Amino acid sequence: MHWRSTLAAVLGLTLAASATSAVAAPEAQQHGPKQTVIGQPRTEHGCARIEKSLPTLKDWPRVESQLKGDRKDEARIKQILANMTLAEKVGQMTQPEIAAITAQDVTTYGFGSVLNGGGSWPGANKKATPQDWLKLADAYWDASKATRTKIPVIWGIDAVHGNNNVYGATVFPHNIGLGAAHDPCLIRDINEATAEQIRATGQDWAFAPTLAVVQDDRWGRTYEGFSEDPRITRAYGFEAVKGLQDNARKRIGEDGVIATAKHFLGDGGTTGGKDQGVNAASEKDMINIHGQGYYGALAAGAQTVMISFNSWTNDVINEGKVHGSKYVQTGILKEKMGFDGLLVSDWNGIGQVTGCTNASCPQAINAGMDIIMVPNDWKAFITNTIAQVESGQIPMARIDDAVTRILRVKLRAGVFDAPKPSQREHANDQDALLHKELARKAVRESAVLLKNEKRVLPLSKRSKVLVVGKSADNIGNQTGGWTLSWQGTGNTNADFPNATSILKGIQDTLGAANVTFAETADNVDPKNYDAVIAVIGETPYAEGVGDLGKRSFEAARLQPQDIAVLDKVSGKGKPVITVYVGGRALYMNKEINRSDAFVAAWLPGTEGQGVADLLIRGRHNGFSGKLSYSWPAEACPALPGEPAKTPLFKLGYGLRDWQTGNVGKLDETSPGALCSGGGGGTATEDLEIFNRTDIAPYQAMIGSPENWGGTVVGPDGQASHAEINVVQSDVNVQQDALKTTWTGTGPGQVYLQSPTGVDLRGYGNANAAIQFDVIVHQAPANRTVVSAHCVYPCMAEIDATQAFRNLPVGQKATVKIPVSCFSDKGLDLENVNTPFLVYTDGAFQASFANVRWVPKAGADPDVIPCT
Repeated sequence: MHWRSTLAAVLGLTLAASATSAVAAPEAQQHGPKQTVIGQPRTEHGCARIEKSLPTLKDWPRVESQLKGDRKDEARIKQILANMTLAEKVGQMTQPEIAAITAQDVTTYGFGSVLNGGGSWPGANKKATPQDWLKLADAYWDASKATRTKIPVIWGIDAVHGNNNVYGATVFPHNIGLGAAHDPCLIRDINEATAEQIRATGQDWAFAPTLAVVQDDRWGRTYEGFSEDPRITRAYGFEAVKGLQDNARKRIGEDGVIATAKHFLGDGGTTGGKDQGVNAASEKDMINIHGQGYYGALAAGAQTVMISFNSWTNDVINEGKVHGSKYVQTGILKEKMGFDGLLVSDWNGIGQVTGCTNASCPQAINAGMDIIMVPNDWKAFITNTIAQVESGQIPMARIDDAVTRILRVKLRAGVFDAPKPSQREHANDQDALLHKELARKAVRESAVLLKNEKRVLPLSKRSKVLVVGKSADNIGNQTGGWTLSWQGTGNTNADFPNATSILKGIQDTLGAANVTFAETADNVDPKNYDAVIAVIGETPYAEGVGDLGKRSFEAARLQPQDIAVLDKVSGKGKPVITVYVGGRALYMNKEINRSDAFVAAWLPGTEGQGVADLLIRGRHNGFSGKLSYSWPAEACPALPGEPAKTPLFKLGYGLRDWQTGNVGKLDETSPGALCSGGGGGTATEDLEIFNRTDIAPYQAMIGSPENWGGTVVGPDGQASHAEINVVQSDVNVQQDALKTTWTGTGPGQVYLQSPTGVDLRGYGNANAAIQFDVIVHQAPANRTVVSAHCVYPCMAEIDATQAFRNLPVGQKATVKIPVSCFSDKGLDLENVNTPFLVYTDGAFQASFANVRWVPKAGADPDVIPCT
């Protein structure tokens, strides 16, 4: 927690052991002398009610699922299972990525399921049509029906705010915005629409909803959580699953898909908001905070649960990575909570369990994992797992339990008796992909009005306005991460043919002649307009890359172009209305001070018209959103052990149109780019990383979609992927360099990495530079970055495209980049495991030699500037 005084105080939760609070939520009943049973929630307006308080639970409850299935299913499962070979069973447990398999592989290996990651499409075509998706879905289905068992394959997809991987589909606001709507019925409607969208392209399974109760907004996945308030998450989890699964009780209907409650357990509570980090919560807090969303989702019948990347460790508990925790997977979820569906791992999550790799992890299977997501290393995983069963490392009973659960979910999903995907309900239905009015309504309910001096909003329909800011006409920014691509990057407005930017929404409402757009606010005079609308905020990111780490929450430092725009238009005699587009609440005192009205629009998705509906007086109701996350009053959150800080705007704050608020002049104190640091002494000697060969503990590697886990550059100086390859070459002496070729067929990186993080604070204190010798053979065609990682996803990078382009082709040069460029962007110098990495996604060829960190070189006159 950071700005939150305490979660218990905010929510009215009584965490004392003596409290029972049974009156607050009557769906909780005692099962026998000890265990609480949670079933259907109380309702309001026909949907799950957001309770005023939740009863404090002393232990994990049993959850009564509304989806019971058919009694005949179990007999059918036993019959199928008895006729399966070990290889066929392991095939059902194996989930590869579509880019790493063919349809023939489905027949040969009998995969039970496939997935496509964010930014993976049929034929690697971002603009793949519904017909393209369905053609591939049919191919997989036909291939599974050609196996000896004829068990149909199912396809899972990250449809986390609509079917967000699909070109042309309506994308809804991210969960942080939906949490601000405080409307469980809206959540059901959106998830019903999402299920139709998924059916339109032939998938069976949504990897949603995310039920993280986020406690530290430094986490780059904050926007995937509905709220820091578990009351909201519990009610929303129930309705999201009902919507996705078509309110199923025996079978998921033809309008529904399989839902996934994720990520179990505690992903939103890691120390420092570190993605895939350590949650140090007590078991009481896991039960009463982080578990709440699962009580709602499982009661609604969620058939799958995805296990989380994080660890669960404190002074009492030492479960480590929950991917390997039998207590979490079997003890809590399957036994205490009574979950009878299947558990699926996250992307290569088994590889993070101690003693495991991406292709081998008996610990995870023995812990309770039923389907293992092995995107690329599936062939080795199948071989290893079969051998581990034959050797007795994995009991056959555990394999049978896993396959029983997989078959049970498939029967309940109706896929055994369904036709091929292209012949199912909603297949190739364009109307099923488009839900513009629902999305527009969701945007209106999500936005929160934080300041409205002199009732500036709503504007008159006769207003003449100046629109400024980088996000006004940028649908990529307003849709955020997990949209078409994994990180949401690389998208332009042309990638959203059915979308409306916020600017377009304003133009359509006021008339284009009454709207002037000047993104950077140059060469325009605000005095010529009735008002200025500035649309600013974050740029897209997803897990890992979005972590703030030790960087401050100060928006003016994170997005300096935004405050520069506001400085050009504020104080010019005309009201300034600022619309913030972003995935978390930031320290924005400077921006709020320069605004007469301030709106948090979060990540509204493809329907920017919904924002315009609120800004301009019309037939729609005005602002109704209330914060589902408290808003910071300071740039640096409290560190573990420090008292929590008072928020600027508390959980539940939000103005209506007729309210002005009482914000006043806010303090603009800036702590600088980082919130903590120092220590580590002062380095005096070069840190050699690569000098003719790897310098221990560092090892040269390449990575690409072929294997992001990394392929080691061998003793011969060679490694090769389709996107990137390395051979030895000469820069200073014979064969002292890694000649790296990016072929232009996709992204790739060359890097040097140690097995664990190393404390390099001394180099920061010594104003060191990352220094290397290089010969550019072919200048980079696309954006190229140099980065350093503090155990991925902790990282920082600088854009070095122009620096490489400026170097003379074919001639040796020495490049120096101050370490401060990286530490100012959040590199944790106390834990650096990758001190050098070069990444690009276009054609580029260069030889790198003599890579090192050099003390004091950060002050040399020939360093590359951080910008």
